Amino acid sequence: MTTIDLNADLGESFGRWTLGDDEAMLDVVTSANVACGFHAGDPRGLLRVCELAAERGVVVGAQVGYRDLAGFGRRFIDLDPADLTADVVYQLGALQGICAATGTTVRYVKPHGALYNAVVHHRAQAEAVVEAVRRVDPTLPLLGLPGSALLDAAGAAGLATVTEAFADRAYTASGTLVPRSEDGAVLRDPDAVAARAVRMVVAGEVEAADGAVVRVGARSLCVHGDSPGAVSMATAVRSRLEAAGVELRPFVTPSD
Repeated sequence: MTTIDLNADLGESFGRWTLGDDEAMLDVVTSANVACGFHAGDPRGLLRVCELAAERGVVVGAQVGYRDLAGFGRRFIDLDPADLTADVVYQLGALQGICAATGTTVRYVKPHGALYNAVVHHRAQAEAVVEAVRRVDPTLPLLGLPGSALLDAAGAAGLATVTEAFADRAYTASGTLVPRSEDGAVLRDPDAVAARAVRMVVAGEVEAADGAVVRVGARSLCVHGDSPGAVSMATAVRSRLEAAGVELRPFVTPSD
C-alpha cells in the first residue's frame, strides 16, 4: 500500500492573535511542524499544541525560522552562518523542553517560510541549519524540498532526510515553490487541492504554474494550517487520499 505523511505548520498563534485551529488540524494530520517562538508562537500556546499532539499520537517536529515575529518569518535575513546555527540550536532547545513537559519529543526538523526557501539554494545557510541539528541531536531527520541544498548538506553530514511536497502551493517548472508575492502562489480550492494531492502521491507528479509536469518524490505532504479554510482543506486532502487507497502515517514514530 502507498503511504504518506501529512504535515501542517501549527503553534503559530501569539498572545491574543489566534492563527488557525490547531486542535482541529491535529485531528487530521499525522505530523505537526510546531513553531519555536522565533517567527511565531508563544510559550503557553506551544505547550498546549504539544499537549494536544501527544494526546493524539501526532508526531512533533521543530519548525525553525528566522527571528522575525513582525514578518512571520517570511522575510529573508542575511545572517552570518554562525548566528543562524546558534538561533536554530536555541529554537530546538526551547521546543525540546516544551515536549519534555508534555510527554512527547521533537522527532524531526523543518525550516519555516523564508528560511525554507533560502536553504533550497543558499548553501551557507543550509549548512548552518544542518550544523545546528547535528550538534543538538544528529538522529533528527531534516524535512525539505527534493534537490535542495538543505537535504544535500544533511546527507553529506550523515543526517537522515525526508522529502516533502506541498498540496496547496503552486510550483515552478524547476520544482521550486512559486513565491508568495506572486498571484496564485497559494491554492484555495479544497477539491482542486485534494485532487492535486492524490496525483502527487500516487503518480509522483504535479502540474506547474506554466502547465509543465514536474516530478515530485515525497514522503511527506504539507497543507498549511494558517490558510483560510485550512481544516476543511486538510480534511478534503486526507479523505481523497484515503479513498485512493493511500495510508496516512507519520514518517517517524511519535516517540523513541
